Amino acid sequence: MENKFRFYNTLTRKIDTVIPHEDGKIAMYTCGPTVYHFAHIGNLRSYIMEDVLEKSLRYIGYDVKRVMNITDVGHLSSDADTGEDKMLKGAKREHKTVMQVAQYYTDAFFNDCRKLNIKRPDVVEPATNCIPEFIHMIEVLLEKGYAYQAGGNVYFDTSKLDDYFVFSSQVEKEQLQVGVRDDVEEDVNKRNRNDFVLWFTKSKFEDQALKWDSPWGVGYPGWHIECSCISMKHLGEYIDIHCGGVDNIFPHHTNEIAQSEAYLGHKWCNYWFHVNHLNDQTGKMSKSKGDFLTVSLLEEKGYDPMVYRMFCLQSHYRKPLVFSYENLDNITGAYVKLVKKIAELKDEGEVDDKVFAEYKSRFEDAICNDLNTSMALTVVYDMLKADTNDKTKLALAADFDKVLSLNLTTAGAALKEAGSSVDPELEAFIQEKIAERKEAKKAKDFAKADAIRDELLAKGVAIKDTREGVVWELV
Repeated sequence: MENKFRFYNTLTRKIDTVIPHEDGKIAMYTCGPTVYHFAHIGNLRSYIMEDVLEKSLRYIGYDVKRVMNITDVGHLSSDADTGEDKMLKGAKREHKTVMQVAQYYTDAFFNDCRKLNIKRPDVVEPATNCIPEFIHMIEVLLEKGYAYQAGGNVYFDTSKLDDYFVFSSQVEKEQLQVGVRDDVEEDVNKRNRNDFVLWFTKSKFEDQALKWDSPWGVGYPGWHIECSCISMKHLGEYIDIHCGGVDNIFPHHTNEIAQSEAYLGHKWCNYWFHVNHLNDQTGKMSKSKGDFLTVSLLEEKGYDPMVYRMFCLQSHYRKPLVFSYENLDNITGAYVKLVKKIAELKDEGEVDDKVFAEYKSRFEDAICNDLNTSMALTVVYDMLKADTNDKTKLALAADFDKVLSLNLTTAGAALKEAGSSVDPELEAFIQEKIAERKEAKKAKDFAKADAIRDELLAKGVAIKDTREGVVWELV
């Protein structure tokens, strides 16, 4: 088939046309969650954009097989080889076993994905399922001289590689070689500062909850080994696209390439897709800050998860995105207006094939051009203004939603139905209070405006200020 999909490849540091290893098929791997806590909406930005990537590839005709790991062992809190095991940290916090914590947060993650219309990957594999595969890969790396034992652990020897810092420019490589990991405690067992652990024994944590027998003693795998093994188990020796957040680039993805290509003896993955951070007003979101934003918290505040998905799609995946409730309010107004407009279209007549083909081509051009979701949404708006019949517009909205997954053809009808079930007296009261609040704000009587908001909330009505005006919904 024609190869026309292009995106920024972190490995080559330029926009490349994707040419798969096997014509017409894409082997795709996604770094999955470490299931010790809820996913925050910053984590979920990456999964939304990876979901759009997969759906875009399917949309233009590729047969995609996507694999994702679940990290339920081996991920230390520094992302390198220091700190506490994140799973053990979660178990201590909640007074549960590691496996109970893993199952609970795995279920919670996929529940969030369902709310955000993120398709479940074709294969989802917990790391704890693959201990024999990890041990086998480590044995081969030892045999080939790419790994060594020290202090009871097994390490990968980065000095054996011609180019370890594969994602970095020459200047960045020199900086990393001088200063890498200055902020973490030094592991005296390592021959080189960049070496990383393939297998920990009890010398690391005496109280590690999950442990397995191995040729090197009772212990557990390092974090980096799992993605290499799980991808090879389900996708073979070659993968086309590997996805993750920009924070995975180093050391995680760098180490994956090192061990995978040393083990295989050939290039492993040609294309690397990385999504930039979602930041709040204080900087990058992270679980270590304590209180963090989840999909459930957004729902408690009255936001439809589809609004957050649209918020992500209106920005480019390679740009940092700043979250604020004001931004989300603006998107709420735009989303409600969009789906209501689609709901007003009449399902009558015949599809105009020429117009359909024209807008479908424009939509494909947008998603094939470095996954330009903002331009794809512009195509949706342009299509709704086009001089063509409603039947064609409905068909195009349904077609585009195979990628956007914003419930474009169903959400408006649901809003209409919810609106029509409101008691007329209550609706009149709501509109009266909104007008009263508007006057209070104009008079700068913000205490009264807040009191009106609280009065409405007490009656089960949430209001939001948007550029389109005040919107309200029953909660």
